[in-house]
Amino acid sequence: MAMKSLSFLAALSLLALTFPLVFASDPSPLQDFCVGVNTPVDGVFVNGKFCKDPRIVSADDFFFSGLNRAGNTNNAVGSNVTTVNVNNLGGLNTLGISLVRIDYAPNGQNPPHTHPRATEILVVQQGTLLVGFISSNQDGNRLFAKTLNVGDVFVFPEGLIHFQFNLGGIPAVAIASLSSQNAGVITIANTIFGSKPDIDPNVLARAFQMDPNAVRNLQARF
Repeated sequence: MAMKSLSFLAALSLLALTFPLVFASDPSPLQDFCVGVNTPVDGVFVNGKFCKDPRIVSADDFFFSGLNRAGNTNNAVGSNVTTVNVNNLGGLNTLGISLVRIDYAPNGQNPPHTHPRATEILVVQQGTLLVGFISSNQDGNRLFAKTLNVGDVFVFPEGLIHFQFNLGGIPAVAIASLSSQNAGVITIANTIFGSKPDIDPNVLARAFQMDPNAVRNLQARF
């Protein structure tokens, strides 16, 4: 009896250790596809979101056209991100993946930002990019950076601050895939200095070791 009790406790302990791992990522879809719709009027299944009636799903629900066209980089950061996610391609719903095209003007950048729900893998299609990410506080905020040329690939781990900068004298283009149907994006400068309402300048002045007036100047820019 004692041996059986010991075996049971050992099995229970193993289950307790592995149980969290089972739910470490999104659950698999319960059907072939779940084309997202904005309202439940046309939906018949629910798997996190309302799904289009599969009987009226067509190839167009899994199709997007336009990544061959360059985005407008005439802006403050000199870049443009064209996103293909569940918001403009309903067939991505529940599939845990999305895609972006990033255009960079000469000396343009995709400024430091994070994706709270996705890892990103990027391949350079044109030009030369300096890319990198910064590890967490626990890892000492280490910078992992690399210069990428056409055909080179780089991975940005989920949730970590990362960036891309066009080193070349010509426009650059990259394609990136993200491990979420809606990865989200938090641009660091916009978030810190462009929050609505503003963060108290004294808070940011202390955090960044800056004069409060310098903080106010930055907030006015965003």
